Amino acid sequence: MLPELGVAIRSNDGKLPLQLKGPLQPKNITIDGSLSSQFLTGLLMAYAASNAAGVSISVKNLKSKPYVDLTLKVMEDFGLSVPVNRKYESFYFSGKSTNEQDNMPVSYTVEGDWSGAAFLLVAGAIAGDIVVKGLDVFSTQADKAILQALIASEAKISVEEKQITIGPAKLKAFHFDATDCPDLFPPLVALAAYCEGLTTIEGVNRLAHKESNRGLTLQEEFGKMGIEIELQDDLMIVKGATVKAALTHSHHDHRIAMACAVAGLKADGETIIEEAEAVSKSYPNFYEHLKSLGASVSSLDKQLN
Repeated sequence: MLPELGVAIRSNDGKLPLQLKGPLQPKNITIDGSLSSQFLTGLLMAYAASNAAGVSISVKNLKSKPYVDLTLKVMEDFGLSVPVNRKYESFYFSGKSTNEQDNMPVSYTVEGDWSGAAFLLVAGAIAGDIVVKGLDVFSTQADKAILQALIASEAKISVEEKQITIGPAKLKAFHFDATDCPDLFPPLVALAAYCEGLTTIEGVNRLAHKESNRGLTLQEEFGKMGIEIELQDDLMIVKGATVKAALTHSHHDHRIAMACAVAGLKADGETIIEEAEAVSKSYPNFYEHLKSLGASVSSLDKQLN
């Protein structure tokens, strides 16, 4: 893709380190968005930084559209040239900046992370009661959809503008489409493990190229915990049951480690997570925050190896 735009790339047989030589030369290009929206979001910012004008980025089969919306909003906030969004099929750059005061400092507040908070909210539904603050309930972040799953599972939840209060209840199975928010699969599986019945989650095909093949990894690690997971084409079916004590492994995947820790909160014995430090990729203080939730997770130290 980048060589088509005048960027020379040299790698170590497809591995790091990478050597790149530009500058990027924007032109009309078509990319495949089925694997990840990140290829598009990177190009959107690169085109804007290169003062692209009169050119379009066309996208086939784009997934995770909310992340594209988030990128466009950040570009606008920082005064970059925001392309015309043509139904997520193409993005046209006119070259006009949205900020008349170019090169001026920008005051910007970074939103709370719904991806990390999803694990805390599920922990609350399993072992609460807790209050989570610092999240924008009007955010365009895709993983805000965790609220839909929690409501569908009939968790005890109260959503206010400044905070979310959540606690345990008799949880029921739910149906959820995670195609546009695949990072929610791990916390969703932890939630489904405590739901009575069969929970169905759509979008499994999005999981093969994460830090691990998360569909298979979740099936393996939750299987150790007594939770049966069936993969059918693009569907994941989770059978709620008593979560058992187990020796699990993160597969060096931060979200798998967090999912196992949350699921282990109400297990019938100790849950040990090997390579638990994988959480440092996105949420270094995750275990400390879990332990701060209260007495219900006071034995968490025993879960980490």
